[in-house]
Amino acid sequence: MTASRTRSAAAAASVHEHGWVTASVHATSVGRVRYVRCAGCGAWRVDADASTAAPPVAVSRVVV
Repeated sequence: MTASRTRSAAAAASVHEHGWVTASVHATSVGRVRYVRCAGCGAWRVDADASTAAPPVAVSRVVV
């Protein structure tokens, strides 16, 4: 991808509030890893679901 087609994570976050949709989930030894994609702009993020009932936590930056 060329530099003209990429945006920084800060720029992507300032465009709109992301609506994350789960693309896939994988089990790990400490819980689950969830790959999510923004339904609006197509940005990606990785979330971690702990083994508890706590909500998912972002473990990556937004990738556009």
